[in-house]
Amino acid sequence: MRTRMLALTSAACGAALLGAAALPASASGSSSGSASGSAQEPDADAGVVTAVELLAEVRACSRISKGRYRTDSGSAKATVPVCGTRDAVFWKADMDIDCDGRKTRACNRKTDPYFLPETAFQSSRGEPLDSAALPHVVVPGPSKVWDYRKSGLTGGSVVAVVYRDRVRYGVIGDTGPTGIIGEASYAMAKALGIDPDPSTGGAESGVTYIAFKNSRISPIESRARAQSRGAALAREFVGR
Repeated sequence: MRTRMLALTSAACGAALLGAAALPASASGSSSGSASGSAQEPDADAGVVTAVELLAEVRACSRISKGRYRTDSGSAKATVPVCGTRDAVFWKADMDIDCDGRKTRACNRKTDPYFLPETAFQSSRGEPLDSAALPHVVVPGPSKVWDYRKSGLTGGSVVAVVYRDRVRYGVIGDTGPTGIIGEASYAMAKALGIDPDPSTGGAESGVTYIAFKNSRISPIESRARAQSRGAALAREFVGR
């Protein structure tokens, strides 16, 4: 829900990508049976849907937004439409880093000058989400341009995020400014090999977000459920 930073500097974009890593074993410091267990790296599973397959399904845009979005507060033009299919909503943008929510060593006022100790959606315990541990995506707040709620989406809806040859699954976990799109949590960026630093990290472009309609999981903080549900929905999406 933070105010978005200006476009990434060229120096920040030149930072070395982090190595591929399995998703964290817990969405929060507290243990929960439904949220425990490490998610298997999708690339290691021969049956996983690939980035190429998913991108092939979103080559053409049937626009559902009434206008377009900027990728940053300093962007001169709004260039990103929200597109729709029968089963999903998608957009292609940059990735800014959302570090809001639970205060951790990675996400706090010192590491992120825009840090807010809350998220639009909460965990099953009524607490802010942990952006450093939970892979999630930020959607624009409802507006005349687009209202995510009218597209069958809500907090906990499953999302596939594609960057280069990687596909990672998460949930919708926060909302942002009504005129800006292209943001995901620290944990999502790290899982995709994108620099997750909330001040200097992110990706300037090349990120595809595919949110599956009517796919809400519970509890929202369960990475294992987001992974399994996302993988199944992706297979259906590409016609497997």
